[in-house]
Amino acid sequence: MGNSISMKIIKEHLLSGDLTEGNEVAIKIDQTLTQDSTGTMAYLQLEAMDIDQVKTEKSLAYIDHNILQTGFENPDDHLFIKTACEKYGITFSKAGNGICHQVHLEQFAKPGKTLIGSDSHTPTAGALSSLAIGAGGLDVAVAMAKGFYFVKLPKIFNIKLINSLPKTSNAKDLILTILGKLTVKGATGYIMEYSGEGVKSLSVTDRATICNMGAELGATTSIFPSDENTLEYLKSQNREDDYMEIFADEDASYDEYIEIDLSKIVPSVAKPHFPDQFEKVKDLDKIKVDQVAIGSCTNSSFQDLMKVASILDGRSVHPDVSLVISPGSATILEKISENGALAKMIKAGARILEAGCGPCIGMGQAPKSNGVSLRSFNRNFKGRSGTLDAKIYLASPETCAVSAILGYIADPSELEYEFEFENPKNFNHPKSFFIEPLKKEDRPKETIKGPNIKPYPIARALLEKIEQKVVFKGKDGITTDDICPSNAKLLPYRSNIPYLSEFSFKTIIDDFSQRCKENDGGIIVAGENYGQGSSREHAALIPLYLGIKAVVAKSFARIHRSNLINSGIIPLVFEDKNDYEEIDEFDQIEIANTFDSLNSKNFTLIDKTKNISIKLIGDFSKREKEILLEGGYLNYAKNLNLGD
Repeated sequence: MGNSISMKIIKEHLLSGDLTEGNEVAIKIDQTLTQDSTGTMAYLQLEAMDIDQVKTEKSLAYIDHNILQTGFENPDDHLFIKTACEKYGITFSKAGNGICHQVHLEQFAKPGKTLIGSDSHTPTAGALSSLAIGAGGLDVAVAMAKGFYFVKLPKIFNIKLINSLPKTSNAKDLILTILGKLTVKGATGYIMEYSGEGVKSLSVTDRATICNMGAELGATTSIFPSDENTLEYLKSQNREDDYMEIFADEDASYDEYIEIDLSKIVPSVAKPHFPDQFEKVKDLDKIKVDQVAIGSCTNSSFQDLMKVASILDGRSVHPDVSLVISPGSATILEKISENGALAKMIKAGARILEAGCGPCIGMGQAPKSNGVSLRSFNRNFKGRSGTLDAKIYLASPETCAVSAILGYIADPSELEYEFEFENPKNFNHPKSFFIEPLKKEDRPKETIKGPNIKPYPIARALLEKIEQKVVFKGKDGITTDDICPSNAKLLPYRSNIPYLSEFSFKTIIDDFSQRCKENDGGIIVAGENYGQGSSREHAALIPLYLGIKAVVAKSFARIHRSNLINSGIIPLVFEDKNDYEEIDEFDQIEIANTFDSLNSKNFTLIDKTKNISIKLIGDFSKREKEILLEGGYLNYAKNLNLGD
């Protein structure tokens, strides 16, 4: 039996472990990336690893999230990250250079390489046939310090594409269709690998859109073959030497398979409040929009923005609509400035934002109260926009642009336009935004930390018996945006866990922090896919700081489960999901014999308030057990070395 693309790369990078589905393996990491929203914690943790040089081929720190400087907090974080880069030999990307995933795709991602990043949309680089995985900041810190990453060997989900997309459809419509079919947890434990003749019709930036939103499926990563389109893209980025052809073997083995006819993909949206709430635009009523936002790491490429400019050319944004556009990188902004596309956007009435994450991460451009915002982004979780009662729809840049003109969510076919533009033969990236590593002898010995940068909470070793109250019971689909809200007011405090803890779960309840303080910590009970969304480990560090000892759920999102273990919080699942109904908030809970239960996988929860016993499952790898017993991943990893 032949190998998939994913398995070829994993085999090439395998350091330890048995290549059997579900087993934990360690793979060599070639590249890492961080961004400033998660990066401060990652570099504090890297400092604690007591090294003097990163072990990767290339590590980069991007400033792209917290770029609104309304106080000293964000600039101080940026200075700390910059000095950490100088100390450890990491490339620093200044604010204004663009979104980490877009810039990395343009300038650094390579076929056949491994990449992990402290951002859940790191799989964007799968468009260039990189095995690119989103992870918590501590996992990335360990990868920088030690050169490896542990992952449970995923299953491989093959999506075969046939034919090509219609003129009015975008790769965004394809991934929204897939989300509608599989749901936000439908690819948990899988790598999504694309194949078929239809792949040839998709540009690298189309593929990037699809890989980017594969994160919303719960997938470990997504990946495309490296082919003629890959070579053409790398040539345009002055990186032809980085090309390597990679295809799956004809007899490659897959665990799941679906075939999708691209010719049947139509303009679509994700309705509030999850990316899998699929609907065809033609089946919607004429929903009036107040705001349209185009950009994000999903749809801010040169090609996408050129399509937007073509639609806006000679037209005006509807009087009731605010249209904001954020290019994905300084390179793209430069090119649309040179070729006149930017002028077309401005003449139409669009507001042009800095090349960065902006509204997607809640950094500005919050909609009005109860407003409708149509966005070419990847997430529409409740409150993520900065306005709790706003209704956020996700769509392609073409659907967004046409809707901004007409004033309601409209199918692109409702306007006539032509896409007549050429891709630059050479993008000639501006280099002024990068600060490259200093020679080792010239590097500073210390980093600079501002007053807002607080120490990260120290993980605690697992207790033999946990006795706590249930301080919060959540429903299905709790996101990391719920656990650690993300908006322009709170993002500057990502390096200050004590302050952030006061706002935990504010999208759902007002007093989570107070409950934890009054009960000396506690236990969280939740439904399906707990911790979905962003990779931010703050959603584990805040509960750690507040004394949460365990989270019991129907199921967990992959990255958040890892972050909980790394932070010494034990994640357990109901053996019978119906038992979720038996527990209420403020019930007194006991989980005894945890050390023995780690080995047997079988845990027992005793609800002392109701005098009932509930069976739980804790299926941990040998390494995960040791992490919990040693009090967190940092303690475990300090003296661990592989492949030296």
